[in-house]
Amino acid sequence: MTTASTLPTPASAPLSDLAYLGAPAIVPGDDSAGYDTLLARMIADVRPGNVMEEAWTRDVADLVWEAARLRRLKAALMTACADHGMQQLLQSLNVHGNTFEIARRWAARELLAVAEVDAVLAGAGLGMNHVMARTLALRLDDIERIDRMTASVEVRRAAILREIGHHREHAPFHARLGQAAAAQIEHVEFTRLATPAQTPAQTPAHVTEAGA
Repeated sequence: MTTASTLPTPASAPLSDLAYLGAPAIVPGDDSAGYDTLLARMIADVRPGNVMEEAWTRDVADLVWEAARLRRLKAALMTACADHGMQQLLQSLNVHGNTFEIARRWAARELLAVAEVDAVLAGAGLGMNHVMARTLALRLDDIERIDRMTASVEVRRAAILREIGHHREHAPFHARLGQAAAAQIEHVEFTRLATPAQTPAQTPAHVTEAGA
């Protein structure tokens, strides 16, 4: 009897085996080697035993990768927009001069601008957390959209994992059902071949006499 633990599970399925599912979900900025490592480890953990499980495994790997990418891009967005938060913070501190230009030069890591900004923040008892808090407030709508996208990806990933579990949980039943059906067919065929149909010549004599 086939059980969930004895399903076909190729332990060393190469990544090339999943090439029929299309190119990896890689975009500029992604680490393709990191994706390959993730997929290889996912295959080793899930050990897909058929084409359906291979497709599900690839889907889960892609969704894990997508969620990680969204988190990385959220952090990148905060970093890229930090000069906007800095400008607002400098304005709130009534810093003299063109705060937009100061923030731009600070973001470009110009030494004089960095020293000037550090001195202003230190004098006000502030630091980078306050700059990023301002940045978050400015980009809150974008951040919330990214968070919703991430949550959606995680829901889809959880649904696929449940499907894999459901598939494997019911695999023994389906295997037994198939074996039972095959046994019944074999029994019927054997009975039909072992019991030839009666012909008039094979009809018992007492039946013939009674009929007469």
